[in-house]
Amino acid sequence: MEHYLELVIGAVFINNILLAKFLGNCPFLGVSKKMDTAVGMSGAVVFVLTLAGVITWVVDRFLLTPMGIDYIRTLAFILVIASLVQFVELFLRKSIPALYKSLGIFLPLITTNCAVLGVAIINVQEEMTLLEAIVFSAASAAGFGLALVLFAGLRERFEIIRVPAPLKGTGIGLVTAGLMALSFFAFKGMI
Repeated sequence: MEHYLELVIGAVFINNILLAKFLGNCPFLGVSKKMDTAVGMSGAVVFVLTLAGVITWVVDRFLLTPMGIDYIRTLAFILVIASLVQFVELFLRKSIPALYKSLGIFLPLITTNCAVLGVAIINVQEEMTLLEAIVFSAASAAGFGLALVLFAGLRERFEIIRVPAPLKGTGIGLVTAGLMALSFFAFKGMI
């Protein structure tokens, strides 16, 4: 049990997929201007990343490796991720049209979100068990969502405070992202 707790704390805070590994920066910067959109994107990423981590682990363990075709791992993983994103997109279009519309182009971009592919590859490279892959995938997704929501809260605040002209917009966003990464780096000595 302690091992899984370390895995969760490590994935959320210490080795945050977004702030420590720098994977998934496109939606991080693109969808973080409004809290509603950030929360919706976080939910979609949690769903896709967790399921993709599990399904890609199963595909690799029971299909690619036994057949000796693990050299097409990246292609197979992208196919799985793209299918899951299509499922999420259809679900949101029918169930929550406002969120679907606010996510816009960023929802299909989850397909090419390197955080999702990165977690799937880490699961395989670290030779995780199925339970470890599930826990790590869900925790990485939670860490992604946490960073995205925190960043969105800060960016909303930037709209109502005075920011120096050269830093307005993307500039202050990048500086803030760097400071967030440094603050998460402080957790490094926990485990």
